[in-house]
Amino acid sequence: MTQTAARSAMTDDAFLGGALRILQPKEGYRAGLDAVLLAAAAPIETGRSERVLDVGAGVGVVGLAVARRVADAQVTLVERDPELAACARANIERNGLGARVRVIEADVARPLGEIAELSATAQSFDHVLANPPYHVEGRGTAAGDPAKAAAHAMPGGGLERWLRFMAAIARPGGTAGLIHRADALGEILAACAGRFGGLAVLPLHAKEGEPAGRILVQGVKGSRAPLALLPGLVLHGADGKFQPEVEAVLRAGAALRVTRV
Repeated sequence: MTQTAARSAMTDDAFLGGALRILQPKEGYRAGLDAVLLAAAAPIETGRSERVLDVGAGVGVVGLAVARRVADAQVTLVERDPELAACARANIERNGLGARVRVIEADVARPLGEIAELSATAQSFDHVLANPPYHVEGRGTAAGDPAKAAAHAMPGGGLERWLRFMAAIARPGGTAGLIHRADALGEILAACAGRFGGLAVLPLHAKEGEPAGRILVQGVKGSRAPLALLPGLVLHGADGKFQPEVEAVLRAGAALRVTRV
């Protein structure tokens, strides 16, 4: 593909009310609402210089949104696809975040000890975030484009491997956060068992009265605290517009507090 063709296959999208400008492929998986909500929910505060890992980062929206909200967060993006990793690097530079955000090309399904750039940082990250593919290979219709298929689906048992990696890289007492389909909750809880406790589950409802389509899950490495199922967050009002709390997250880069009741 020529450089001109490559540019035409990209879109230049505004996130956080224009505070982030993101290049991403026009076709295939595209980061959007879920990535911004996950980043906003991360319990990260300015003044601590906390270390954050974005697992399966794609073009970098989750990690870059964290870096934009928290002025001293140190963010690492891990992405296995070379083209998406290159796009993430471009997004880091065009948003002026090169001093605090870096990209590592690696497959998190591999054991941490096999990833040279990350093995030395085992059990050191304060927060680990993931927006994994929402489907399992072999279930439903696969995408014709292999890259698109990989972005939308993972092999069976993939969540277990991702949570194992997240537990290996997070420090004791560090947090994990992920967003996924609501019907994957059982698999997520099983994968967190013995790794992350004190889980808080926030159901996300498109509209009032509808079943949750997504869930945000946060946990603490090594915690033995019980699970808390939080009151659900309704994204849209009756008029179809985002609720004020959600609008503040999407347009103004506000934090989304996921607090245990």
